[in-house]
Amino acid sequence: MIRVDYAHLLETLYLALHRAGLSEEAAQRCAAIHADSTRDGIQSHGIGRIPRFIDYVARGWVDITAEPSVVQRLGAIEVLDGQRGIGVLNAMHATERAMTLARESGVGIVAMRNTTHWMRGGSYGWKAAEQGFAAMMWTNTESCMPAWGATSQGIGNNPLVMAVPREKGPLVLDMAMSQFSYGRLKSARLKGEQLPVDGGFDANGELSRDPGAIEATRRLLPTGYWKGSGLAILLDALAAMLSQGRPSFEIDQVKQGSGTGCCQVFILFDPAQLGGKAACGAMSDGIAEHLAATTPIDERQTVRYPGESTLARRRASHERGVEVDSALWDEVCELAGVS
Repeated sequence: MIRVDYAHLLETLYLALHRAGLSEEAAQRCAAIHADSTRDGIQSHGIGRIPRFIDYVARGWVDITAEPSVVQRLGAIEVLDGQRGIGVLNAMHATERAMTLARESGVGIVAMRNTTHWMRGGSYGWKAAEQGFAAMMWTNTESCMPAWGATSQGIGNNPLVMAVPREKGPLVLDMAMSQFSYGRLKSARLKGEQLPVDGGFDANGELSRDPGAIEATRRLLPTGYWKGSGLAILLDALAAMLSQGRPSFEIDQVKQGSGTGCCQVFILFDPAQLGGKAACGAMSDGIAEHLAATTPIDERQTVRYPGESTLARRRASHERGVEVDSALWDEVCELAGVS
């Protein structure tokens, strides 16, 4: 692992994306989202996704000129078709559109079908919360995890994001429906680490903490066993229903890379119209302070709220540079045409 200055990381990602054919504006916006994810410690869905995204562009699986189109408007609900455009730009557009609807009605719901991988879902939760909105967002995916009781893949990992604004740092949850995502498995394997708890099944059908063994079988363990499995199924059904798009089993038929043809939902609330921003902030502060006052297992640490660790990693990245896998950095520099 090496550390790279944030500005240098941002410029290199921009060059790689622009060289791949994205317009100057699109490359700048995409680079910022990927750089921020990497800065926050989510390398797997930040810089780690750049080579794969560029490959998808080259294969024609992502239309870098497409823009979302309106399918239906119904009060505070808007349905969009992503036209298989750039996933992060589609998701940011949907987030911003949901903000506008929430300012008008207190809540804004944007459902998008036929889009592509949104990369780090938390990016949009952080965006909403930092603009003063509470949020609930999720995406469906191709089948990449066995349902509880199955050995073959039949459900999507279907990440869920929730966020509540707070001046000292918002509460932000960004979770997959598996105990560990494939990105987390890869990161642990490259570092030679075992998982802290069971993350899936090995070739013998036994629960395992070996990330490589789980990657080989692709038998991820749903979060909460049958509960995570059930939640993944319902998130898939709701995303497809609200966006009038494809559920996971139909996304499987697209066969154009991870996430292509998926559905996403963005539900935003405006606290200013629901008790006021001050009340929301006081509530969030109370939750954070209450958690910090509980007794930790390790006396050297405190009990943290979701998003607190991200803020700590963000500060460290700005102070010491962004941590990046050296081989991955070399690959992206080559894509950018720089040494």
